[in-house]
Amino acid sequence: MSSQQGVLGRRRGASPWPPLRRLWRLLRVLLHIGYGLWLALRLRAVQAPHTAPVRRAARQWAAQLLRLLRVEVVWCGPAPQAGAFLASNHVSWLDIPVLCAHGDVHFLSKAEVQDWPLVGRLALAAGTLFIRRGSGESRLKADEIAAHLRSGRTICVFPEGTTTDGHAVRRFFRPLFAAPVQAAAPVQPVALRYRNEQGHPDSQVPFIGDDAFHTHLWALLLRDRIRVTVTCCAPLPAAEVAAMTPEQLAETTHALVQRALSHG
Repeated sequence: MSSQQGVLGRRRGASPWPPLRRLWRLLRVLLHIGYGLWLALRLRAVQAPHTAPVRRAARQWAAQLLRLLRVEVVWCGPAPQAGAFLASNHVSWLDIPVLCAHGDVHFLSKAEVQDWPLVGRLALAAGTLFIRRGSGESRLKADEIAAHLRSGRTICVFPEGTTTDGHAVRRFFRPLFAAPVQAAAPVQPVALRYRNEQGHPDSQVPFIGDDAFHTHLWALLLRDRIRVTVTCCAPLPAAEVAAMTPEQLAETTHALVQRALSHG
């Protein structure tokens, strides 16, 4: 058989399989999302959102989703502290399962997420706090977050207010930082870095602009591996945080996240 025939034979033999594998992976992911919705509704009927069984189920569900999507997570630095205020850059919807799978973390999300199919119900059942930006709700939400911090819950926010391409960190939304100041809670900067095989920022993972969830998910299913490094910086001590203004705290945290991102 000639070399050309061999190439054609390999192409003909291999071409049906990648689409079939992709569809099989999509089916498994959709079934897992459906299971998550059922689990969230079932647990919410018998448990409050912040109880240990609900949080444990959310971590297990997120970890399995990452396995289905073949996301490899490398953690650097100290683990998130209980009762800490985590401030992370935001690249993709993947950020939430990445962080959720590795710690007992509650998230703050924009209010619109509550209305998203499936995702909104999952977030609500997992104890996500919602905020409507620009409506004057920031001060009230800061009081609520401070109460959660005082009770020992770890709260994670994405203070850029939107996702980015992962190259740099946008300005942080400063009113959110009133919460750790009020609660005198430690603040832990977190940097998320998605990298391709060459070590450069992964251009396929960012979920930005007019991206639709289903098309973004479909593209990720072609990937054999997605790599993300989570750098948890040393937390700013509670006493130091209490002595800052929200503006100072936002600027300090932003600089630490940007530094961690730049040195990755």
